This record gives sequence, structure tokens and C-alpha cells, in this order.
Amino acid sequence: MLELGAGAGRNTPRYAGYARTALVDYSRTQLEQARQRLGDSPRYVYVAADIYHLPFVDGLFDSATMIRTLHHMADAPKALSQARQVLQPNATFILEFANKRNLKSILRYWGGKQPWSPFTPEPVEFAALNFDFHPRTVFRWLGELGFKRERTLTVSHFRMEFLKRTVPASWLASLDGLFQPTGAIFQLTPSVFVKAIAIGGTQREIPLEPISFFKCPACGHSPLSEKDAQLLCTSCEKKWEFKDGIYDFREAAE
Repeated sequence: MLELGAGAGRNTPRYAGYARTALVDYSRTQLEQARQRLGDSPRYVYVAADIYHLPFVDGLFDSATMIRTLHHMADAPKALSQARQVLQPNATFILEFANKRNLKSILRYWGGKQPWSPFTPEPVEFAALNFDFHPRTVFRWLGELGFKRERTLTVSHFRMEFLKRTVPASWLASLDGLFQPTGAIFQLTPSVFVKAIAIGGTQREIPLEPISFFKCPACGHSPLSEKDAQLLCTSCEKKWEFKDGIYDFREAAE
């Protein structure tokens, strides 16, 4: 799930969180579960959308998180570019990605139990729509898209069955926390977190009403108009549903 925040430190105190948080997923089921948990507070906007065609105006949000999401992206650079497009200058972007150059993959490759090399730069699809990425490749993508990498942490240093069976989970978690800062130097764990800052781009005032967040994902026109629980693009005349508290931009309504 992609989470986008707007308004921290501007209209609301930092401790109060964001004025608006958009939760974006292609799965309505995931969004329905999030809505059941978080409720219908005006702070939350639930959006079903295609990551490759985000329905938001440029430069809207001042933060974004994409955790346990990128490994399902066949076109990861395009997904990252869409996230970058909707971020303001100096926005914070927290990204987690699956690391192909992890210690287990290296040992399996050297032992002849794995056909693909963990050292080559291209992503590897180890199962259908499940991708691992080389850290240097992800870092390069971020740089090319206008992000400045500020911090890198590695996690899951002790993801081994025999350790899980023999060592208390609290001990493993504490040890993992001690080793996470080593990610600034090398990345050998299955999962890597990156904190990046958006450099340059578009900045706009954050609108009060969610309807002003959106552009047409088909043609890019904004603003959209609202009528009979649908959002209408006055340019291409496509309609998008708003149903059960979820804005649905996956497919145009009939």
C-alpha cells in the first residue's frame, strides 16, 4: 500500500500528524480493511488506483511511504516516478525494497542452488510478480527521479528458522536494531529501508476538500467535478466511482 501525507507542520502541529493521509492500493479489500480500522475520519482518504497512473495532482503531498510494495512492481521505475510526481519539494519518501544481494542469495548462488546472480544490477522475478532488486539499482533510480538519499537501514538480519526457534523474539528484535545502521555501508539483508528527500518539483497549497486532490488518471485533467457519487472528467468525460467511502480510479465507470 502507498501512503501519502499532506499538511504536517503546516496546518497541524507535528505531534498531531498529517492534516490528510491518502491510503492507496489497487485492492479494494485492503482499503476496506483499513477503513474498518481507521474509520471515516476526514484525515483519511481511501483511494483504489493503479500505481502506474496515480490520480493525484502534482506536488500535492509532503510525505509518502511505500513499504512491502515495490517487490510486486514489474515496472518499478515507473511506480517510483509516479510517487515522485505527486510529492512537493523537500517531501520525505520512505521506501522499502526486497534486496537481491542478500547473504542467503549469495550463499545459494555460490553453492549452485540458485541460477540467478545476486550481483547483477537487473531485477529478478523469483516468483510470479515477486521481484528482488539490487540496492545500487534502486539508489540510481531514486537519484535519476530527483530524490536525495538521506538514510539507509537494513532489516531482518536474523531471518533464520533455527534462530527463531532458539532465541527469544525480543532478543532478535533488539539485535536487529543494533545492526540496522550498517545499511549505510553495505546491504546484505533481505529487506532495505531508504529515507529520501524530494529535490525540486512542483509545490501547491493543500486543498481542504479531497475532491481537489484528484486529476483524471486517463488524461491528466483537473479539477474533476462531482455528481451522483461519481467524479467526472470534463475533458475526456470519463467517470470514476466514489462508493462505500472509497474513491475508485482503477477503471472508468460505465
